[in-house]
Amino acid sequence: MGCVILRRENGGYEGKQGGIFTEGVSAESVGAKGLCLHVLHIPANSRGEPHLHAGHESAIYVVSGAHEIWHGEDLSNRDTLHPGDMVYVPANMPHMPVTGEEPVTVVVARTDPREQESVHLLSPRDP
Repeated sequence: MGCVILRRENGGYEGKQGGIFTEGVSAESVGAKGLCLHVLHIPANSRGEPHLHAGHESAIYVVSGAHEIWHGEDLSNRDTLHPGDMVYVPANMPHMPVTGEEPVTVVVARTDPREQESVHLLSPRDP
């Protein structure tokens, strides 16, 4: 098998942790064995679901939209992210994006080729 090109028009899906994922590189789309790469669109004035990725590391690149990432065991660590920032999320680290007045677009790479398989939602967040 040679290189596989994915076009944006191939569609996307809603992740169980929130946001709309543009179909990207994964086990399902191209037969990837050790990684996934997706573009995630998060609406303005929203919170993702608190979650972690069991056994898998993630890297995030912020394309557009300033927002916060809440992280840590009780999500009490809160950092503001801006376009051009990169974030490393260790395996099993609870985290959640929180957007403000503008929508957010990020590129997400993960060591889980089945992307949604390692997503574990945590207890429901406060309203």
